[in-house]
Amino acid sequence: MTSISATEAAITHDAFLGGRVKAWQQARVPKLSIIGVERQPTYAALARRNGLEVVEADLAALPADLRQRQFHHVFFNPPYFKPGARMSSPGESREAARGEETPLAAWAAAAAKRLRPKGMLTVIPRAERLPDLLAALPATMGSVEVLPLQPRQGRAAQLVLLRARKDGRAPFRLCAPRVLHEGADHGQDAPDYTPEVTAILLNAAPLRFGG
Repeated sequence: MTSISATEAAITHDAFLGGRVKAWQQARVPKLSIIGVERQPTYAALARRNGLEVVEADLAALPADLRQRQFHHVFFNPPYFKPGARMSSPGESREAARGEETPLAAWAAAAAKRLRPKGMLTVIPRAERLPDLLAALPATMGSVEVLPLQPRQGRAAQLVLLRARKDGRAPFRLCAPRVLHEGADHGQDAPDYTPEVTAILLNAAPLRFGG
């Protein structure tokens, strides 16, 4: 969410809806209007308890009133793993959030339809799913930027941030990796985020794609 700058945003099927999103909203863009879409009742209830407006629905069958709306920014955190390739996760709800049931192309199409012209899409997939996500983006989405998230200096990125603009025409841009943690390994029982990442997580500083 720290990469998002908008006045109206929709978040679809994100397992971490709620407290973190609300705190970010209040710290960075106090007048920002956020609507979350969550399929699982447990996570939807958690988000509501934290003060977030949530529509409990599947993205493949959104309510009619939501299908009539368009947003400046749409963010989604897609299932990390393809069917049959996902890691086991305790609890059925957590497993459903991590394993793909709805095709990635359906996620991308639903997000693109909910965007206003020139609206922005932000997605955080696993690095190995980046080719699938790029292939799934509708033709209306352009100006694609990818920011690899490197856990530590010298290690391969496990996650990436992808940003694309509706009707955008800028060429594809692969940004320099952003290192998340200091040091070669986690040597002590304490946070070791870089100063930049600490500012993002604790002070709602913006995450800039260009460095």
